[in-house]
Amino acid sequence: MRGIGGKDEPVIPTIPAQPALPGGAFRILHVSTGNVCRSPITERLTRHFVADRLGDPAGGGLIVESAGTWGHEGAPMETNAETVLADFGADASGFTGRELLDEHVIRADLVLTATRDHRAQVISMGHSAGLRTFTLKEFTRLVRAIDPATLPPLQDGVVERARALVRAAAALRGWLLAPNAEADEVYDPYGAPLPFFRSIGDEIHEALDPVVTALTGVPART
Repeated sequence: MRGIGGKDEPVIPTIPAQPALPGGAFRILHVSTGNVCRSPITERLTRHFVADRLGDPAGGGLIVESAGTWGHEGAPMETNAETVLADFGADASGFTGRELLDEHVIRADLVLTATRDHRAQVISMGHSAGLRTFTLKEFTRLVRAIDPATLPPLQDGVVERARALVRAAAALRGWLLAPNAEADEVYDPYGAPLPFFRSIGDEIHEALDPVVTALTGVPART
């Protein structure tokens, strides 16, 4: 594993950096294998859905990033992944792949992985990552069980609400188990035709919708 880097926030090409509010920032890190299919889709959809709900391109202090356990450093997003994002009206421009580093995990307040293997790899890196690392679908399942009324109101800021949501999900993890081993997996569409990419995009959208609603306190527009 590579050594820990500096503390400066990364600058994402083309997409403006998301500034923190006075109350601080909350970093969400999406992790898959190559960081060219699943995690880019999830990263950019999260940004898109948060901005749509809050009417704030800066995400209210939520900083959303991605990386890959075998990341293709500097690689572009897969063309089919870009098409999936376009289907949802999300921006795919300026993306470059990253290999998962210690510094990414250290700085993340919430790590959402595509599969259980990715989750295990993140946790194995240390940095007290266990309580803030979930598969995406696992986190969705836990979030659905949390009463929104128990979370800080949006007036207190998205960052405080997000921190409370992660604590509540971690507390529930041992009580709400997956019905089967596949329930928490988002399968890799790398090399697959566009229809399979679109099915994965639909899965990610379905999993993200309740998460973003819980994070922001604002349901999706109908």
